[in-house]
Amino acid sequence: MEGKEEDVKLGANKFSERQPIGTSAQTDKDYKEPPPAPLFEPGELKSWSFYRAGIAEFVATFLFLYITVLTVMGVSQSKTKCTTVGIQGIAWAFGGMIFALVYCTAGISGGHINPAVTFGLLLARKLSLTRAVFYMIMQCLGAICGAGVVKGFEGDSRYEMLGGGANVVNHGYTKGDGLGAEIVGTFILVYTVFSATDAKRNARDSHVPILAPLPIGFAVFLVHLATIPITGTGINPARSLGAAIIYNKDHAWDDHWIFWVGPLHWT
Repeated sequence: MEGKEEDVKLGANKFSERQPIGTSAQTDKDYKEPPPAPLFEPGELKSWSFYRAGIAEFVATFLFLYITVLTVMGVSQSKTKCTTVGIQGIAWAFGGMIFALVYCTAGISGGHINPAVTFGLLLARKLSLTRAVFYMIMQCLGAICGAGVVKGFEGDSRYEMLGGGANVVNHGYTKGDGLGAEIVGTFILVYTVFSATDAKRNARDSHVPILAPLPIGFAVFLVHLATIPITGTGINPARSLGAAIIYNKDHAWDDHWIFWVGPLHWT
């Protein structure tokens, strides 16, 4: 018990991310770039904050899939889009949930909720490989559980009939079209994440308040508006994986590689 109490006293963020989303690194105008995160940081594995951050990513991705896939189901089962929230509503559900969840988890895990974001921050040396792999695993597990709960609510037959919220390249588009849409869409998202969380910019322009989750959520909303007709919009490998595993139909797996290669190819 003493060790656990000591860990809490030292601070839950002893091994926190170098640049948490939604927070300013410094209030001082003279900003100094923090050192890059080491590739391996064994000390993280002994810190409660490391596991707390992973749990936050799991819960956030679980809630993200739960709300968004249920919204997709509601639109899909309607005979006319006029009686539902429609494509615009789906886009708002995805963007709004990202805004809310990034806001809630930014101070705990950095609020990634997306392996593509985690991968980008890893390449930028903002977090260690240990933490990045742990985040990605927890994000994928959360997505699978979230989609599973939706299937439990909808029932097997109706869930499969409505497509399970799985990402596929829609009729009239080629796999190349889908891959291109995923690459550009993910670039817009990650570009927004890096811009909104730039600590140097926050220090320089401290007179301009920036709520990072807002532009990030709005970017997700806009990308969904543009690419739902093409791929249903992935830009998040965990979201695509969770829906594909629970739906588990051949045509979803045929296109599934696009929703990993595309979001991770922007690098």
